[in-house]
Amino acid sequence: MNLKPSITYRHLSAFLIFLTLPFLAITTSVANTAKNKKARHTQEEILAADALYAKTFGDKGDLTMYSTKKFAILTCMDCRLDPAKIAGLKEGDAYVIRNAGGRASDDAIRSLVISSKLLKTKEWFVIHHTDCGMETFTDVTMRNLMKTSLEKAIMDENGNWHNKYTGHGSTEALYMNWLTINNGLNKSVIADVTRIRNHPLVSKQIPIYGYIYDVHTGKLIPVPTAMKIGIVKK
Repeated sequence: MNLKPSITYRHLSAFLIFLTLPFLAITTSVANTAKNKKARHTQEEILAADALYAKTFGDKGDLTMYSTKKFAILTCMDCRLDPAKIAGLKEGDAYVIRNAGGRASDDAIRSLVISSKLLKTKEWFVIHHTDCGMETFTDVTMRNLMKTSLEKAIMDENGNWHNKYTGHGSTEALYMNWLTINNGLNKSVIADVTRIRNHPLVSKQIPIYGYIYDVHTGKLIPVPTAMKIGIVKK
């Protein structure tokens, strides 16, 4: 007579999962604690730096919202770019608008128009840069990554992006234009200067200059075609 085993594989699996739950909870808690400590440390560094800055703030509080040099820069958010050092700026000199890639998005143009209409800028610079992260993926890549996970992605040895973890993604990324750079920097600068130059809210009396910043040499390289498109035409 064959007796049915009282404990099945399903029961055993469920029991093992039950046993591991506390360890998973501890691991997650330790990871979250480490993240919170790092976040606190970053905040403390910033607050300490600000305290030193405030001590030597001097008469900067007398600056107005109007830039003294009357120009604006649209450039990338890349941490290797320091627009103040590149253009020799100090507080109050110019407006700097930054986003991923330094692209002429609707919001970037909104800021440029405000800088001219209300804040009296007379010249605009569009600056993209070498080794830009926006050249490493496409809109499709980003949409697929976000669809399967909201957590950080990693790049493999072949330069392809992958999600380290999956789950908790969103299809909202399908409806966004990620403004990637896939046809070279010259073309991206030309495209952005062209879009700004032809925008119905942009005055034809504002010259727009197009440059590429070389992150390896620190030099600004003009893009001749973009320069021609951005000139003021009478």
